[in-house]
Amino acid sequence: MGEHTPHTEIPDRYRYAVIPHIMVDDAAAAIDFWRRAFGAQENFRVDAPGGGILHAEITIGRSVLMLGDAGTDEAEAGSFRAPVSLGGGTSVALHVFVPDVDGLAERAAAVGAEILQPPTDMFHGDRTAVLKDPSGHIWVFLTHREEVTEEELRRRLAAAG
Repeated sequence: MGEHTPHTEIPDRYRYAVIPHIMVDDAAAAIDFWRRAFGAQENFRVDAPGGGILHAEITIGRSVLMLGDAGTDEAEAGSFRAPVSLGGGTSVALHVFVPDVDGLAERAAAVGAEILQPPTDMFHGDRTAVLKDPSGHIWVFLTHREEVTEEELRRRLAAAG
């Protein structure tokens, strides 16, 4: 991909991002999977009165993710749904910058993540892998490799044709 230029681990524009809050059908199992696959750390969890997880927060790299069980009474009152209940599709992809996308993708595949795109050096300057977890969520993991100006980005896109 050409010569690498000095860069930061996470581009400044992504340092303070929207915190996603996703719903799954088995939050405890999802947290366990993300721990094994992505190195997630559980920050805390609040159990729902009728069972399941009402709210939990995890950290992957430096990114925080909120989650809960879609099947709890409290979630159902808010019409939250997990991707599986929507026919397996999702309208959201979760982007997370990590120091070693290759190692993360290898570990995630070993415990059951579906690799939709293996780690690849992309025109935008990031090495990128796209994974699908057992809950149906799409994850885009990136390792920032180089700063790319808008002009260079357009040139690379045109060259890719």
